[in-house]
Amino acid sequence: MAKISTSDFRNGLNILVDGEIYTIVEFQHVKPGKGGAFVRTKLKGLENDKNIDKTFRSGENVEAIRVERHPYQFLYAEGDMYFFMHQETYEQIPLEKSRVENPTFVTDGQICTLVVDVENDKVLYAEPPDQIEAEVVDTDPGVKGDTAQGGSKPATITGGAVVQVPLFINRGEMIRVDTRTGDYLERAKSK
Repeated sequence: MAKISTSDFRNGLNILVDGEIYTIVEFQHVKPGKGGAFVRTKLKGLENDKNIDKTFRSGENVEAIRVERHPYQFLYAEGDMYFFMHQETYEQIPLEKSRVENPTFVTDGQICTLVVDVENDKVLYAEPPDQIEAEVVDTDPGVKGDTAQGGSKPATITGGAVVQVPLFINRGEMIRVDTRTGDYLERAKSK
């Protein structure tokens, strides 16, 4: 593990704080009129999913953690375990459901990103792609006269997520969804 100074902080950097791995979401160098300079940060926990605010003295050294992101195919879920497979080595990795971000957006055969702590060779979490195409499996039927500007209704998509969609979307249609926010983006283009 490499030691870095607070002057090397940047958004997205992974550091070790109190034995836990955190990602720097936001930071600000502060030089008050009196006293020493300091760095105010907002951190997001990779393992514990906590968001914390922490202040470091200017020039303080912290441990930088190297993480890598690898594409893995989601195979299936069994109980509280999700199973992923590496695309080239066919190695299978089980992961607890609690370590899968937005599990309702993960569907069979989907390519997800596994974030790995390189030093300890430990999978921290899995995340679905930023945008997915999914079929609407349940929603109220559209009514003649519904328009794109006319409001929204809940729709259940493959995987079990509930998304607010325009009134003209019907059961069986393919839609594009942003998995980070859970927002409907558009109808999926026919192939």
